[in-house]
Amino acid sequence: MRRRTTAQALAQRSRIVLECAEGHSIMEVSRRLRITPDTVRTWRRRFLDRGLDGLCDDPRPGVPRKITDADAERVIVKTLEETPKNATHWSTRSMAAATGMSQSTVSRIWRAFALAPHRSQTFKLSTDPLFIDKVRDVVGLYLDPPEKALVLCVDEKSQIQALDRSQPVLPMVPGIPERRSHDYVRAGTTTLFAALEVATGKVIGSLHRRHRAAEFKKFLTKLDREVPDGLQVHLILDNYATHKTPDIKRWLLAHPRFHLHFTPTSASWLNLVERWFAELTQKKLKRGVHRSVQALERDIRAWLTDWNEQPRPFIWTKTADEILDKVANYCRRISDSDH
Repeated sequence: MRRRTTAQALAQRSRIVLECAEGHSIMEVSRRLRITPDTVRTWRRRFLDRGLDGLCDDPRPGVPRKITDADAERVIVKTLEETPKNATHWSTRSMAAATGMSQSTVSRIWRAFALAPHRSQTFKLSTDPLFIDKVRDVVGLYLDPPEKALVLCVDEKSQIQALDRSQPVLPMVPGIPERRSHDYVRAGTTTLFAALEVATGKVIGSLHRRHRAAEFKKFLTKLDREVPDGLQVHLILDNYATHKTPDIKRWLLAHPRFHLHFTPTSASWLNLVERWFAELTQKKLKRGVHRSVQALERDIRAWLTDWNEQPRPFIWTKTADEILDKVANYCRRISDSDH
């Protein structure tokens, strides 16, 4: 009864036996333990009849198990190591036909072992020859930023479309979600340049109709105006060509407090501003209706202003070693890693 690992049901039954053994009546034990008298009678009688074994649950009634461990193993091995003859992945029907089991049995086995052949995910490993160095550089800025410096995650969300639905949106009603037509009318595009301040979550944004080095230079000039003098500025950004043109390099030489840190190729997940872009997309753009680019830009500016009133930083937790170990594990798991 005192053991911490004992199941609560068994501990309560033990208390009933001990209380009865001290001479208390059934009604008194019921009152002391705050349980029904019938419960006290049941477990007192079972202990008197069968001793300690009587305190354990009886086997559950029902049909004996038909699917053996060997049957479950056969389904699992077939799921993981084989594919059906005329398909790329197994379904419950095809697996049931191949093994002679029912669809419900296959479904239960898959759920028990968290197998979902119908689902797949995508990934891409960076082939950047400086991958390790860049990961350590960027993650180092997240986990141990330099003193008297501001770390900004910079990127562009280009080709944001102003979309107007071809028919009115039907609002949500009880039992029916909001419905919208699948087709739309394009009204133009805009590009959002954004810099996420890692420490506070504040975002500096700028909208432009084009996506060139000239617009990126204007955005850098805006950052130079808004970041207080005396602070070094470390920019984390990707390898897009507009970030490395001769004009941008000349601007950086004229502004030595700006330092660029490039993420590895095919590793946009390393830039925290991408997480902020996901917030903007899910909460404002994905279901937005805009009849003009001007209306789209007004909504983006309003959302940006609202965000900066109560900014929320995204906290980076993974160390560079943890990231590199995970990438190494992926390389060992994929079938053609030797290529």
